[in-house]
Amino acid sequence: MEGPRARRIWRQRQRRNGTLLPLHIRRLSSTVSCWFCDFKTSVFNEPLFLVGRRNARFLRVWFSVGVGFGLTAILGVCMILLWEAAEMLNLYQGNAWLAKLFSDSLFGISPPVFGLNISFADVGCICISTVISVTAHEFGHALAAASEGIQIEYVAVFVAVLIPGALVAFNDELLQALPTFAVLRIFCAGIWHNAACCAVCGIALFLLPLILHPFYIHAENPMVLDVSSTSPLSGFLSPGDVITSIDGISIHDAQEWKEIAARAHEQTLKISNLLDFHFTMTNGTKGYCVPHSLMEVSERVQLRDGLSTCANEFMPFATLSSFNSGMLDDGSIENNHQSNRESIRCLVAKDIVKLNKCGNGWVKSASNKSSCLCSEDESCLTPVQTPGLTWLEITYSRPYSLECRQLGRKLSAGVKSPYSEEMNCSGAFVFVGDVIFMAHSIWLTAYRPRGSFSFGAFLPSILEKIFLCTFHVSLVLAFLNSLPVYFLDGASILEATLCYLRLTGPRMKVLRLCLLAGTLLSVLAFLRIFLVAIL
Repeated sequence: MEGPRARRIWRQRQRRNGTLLPLHIRRLSSTVSCWFCDFKTSVFNEPLFLVGRRNARFLRVWFSVGVGFGLTAILGVCMILLWEAAEMLNLYQGNAWLAKLFSDSLFGISPPVFGLNISFADVGCICISTVISVTAHEFGHALAAASEGIQIEYVAVFVAVLIPGALVAFNDELLQALPTFAVLRIFCAGIWHNAACCAVCGIALFLLPLILHPFYIHAENPMVLDVSSTSPLSGFLSPGDVITSIDGISIHDAQEWKEIAARAHEQTLKISNLLDFHFTMTNGTKGYCVPHSLMEVSERVQLRDGLSTCANEFMPFATLSSFNSGMLDDGSIENNHQSNRESIRCLVAKDIVKLNKCGNGWVKSASNKSSCLCSEDESCLTPVQTPGLTWLEITYSRPYSLECRQLGRKLSAGVKSPYSEEMNCSGAFVFVGDVIFMAHSIWLTAYRPRGSFSFGAFLPSILEKIFLCTFHVSLVLAFLNSLPVYFLDGASILEATLCYLRLTGPRMKVLRLCLLAGTLLSVLAFLRIFLVAIL
């Protein structure tokens, strides 16, 4: 009774593989046509078979657990497809799960815009992750078959109509004699190994700081690995620099860098919506306590096209209280601007950022609370800029430069030689512009080498990206092979499940109906995702 059921299951897999790839090949073989090419090898047949047979008892238990996971995955995927179908028919209004899986992050790579600004390093990580995920998938099928005593014919890698793929071919005669549950173990093994690959990547990401602790400092301050040539920070930061704070808030990794920049951008938009775009305006309530003596020797503001400008490295500053009162008077904003212009001073920004902060417009944290109070011989001045542009004060250090490393050794030896600006070991600068583009224009890492800055500084970031990318690719591969779609593992698992349930009469009709509906819904869902991504 088991033989005919297994034979029908195998016939589907043979149609999937055998018409394109012959079963009996030499040690190395290939096929090339106008729409299909492949590379087949039998080099791994004996090693995989020996590993499978020697550990058959353990592997059968392992892949039996995989059967439960595979069936649960197929059931979950079917529910998601029905959910998506209901949303496409406007029967349910909610967030598309498939769109989130494929659109919110591109295999773990999160560019500013979907599909845009992906570097060669990202493409390399995607390729490496794809090879790892596909290998894990097919390795699962091969080990499961070997544990059941099935001889592998060959392993193949192919490209069909620009779509890459891989597969393992089994011995037809031996597969026909297997019990149905053993066949289920073989077909579910690929999805199960992709799930295991996701778990391994998650554990590796969690333990990576501990593993690299002897060689790298983690989550102290982010270090710059690369600065894009189009970045507005290219003249201020260079590889090896360490960013210590933004607007006085200490940051520890690249995620905090982006989050603080996003909050500052939102704050700028709120202020910009309250003011006339055509007038030069102050950046809300973000100020500095400037001594009166410094204000007396400051440069005077110049007028160009009705806007306040300063020469060279100077920037316009205005008294915070006078601008706040002008902002509140909606009926005479132009007159207020004209009267407030007299209080605008041109000051050197790099000197001003060293002073105490005032006002409540700073991005706050538990350890950084701004105050509106300055001493009697100081005034609270705020930078003047156009709406939509964010003012950010960024502090940095350069611990990996030769001069700074020598100075650090002197300090550790007890020699009193404080950091000097002439050596440029640390400093601060002001950024005014599009803060979102700025935040994504540099490559940061939370890992800092304990030795000198070298190529090894890139290793933790590359490992993180590969693990994260492999997690996403394995998740997508497991999801795709769980779909009840023709020519995928989901179709074979579904047919084997119907055989196991002994649905002898209506089985083939139910199978065709499920595969037809699943294929149709999957095509519609992915078309929808594609349209959402490009619109």
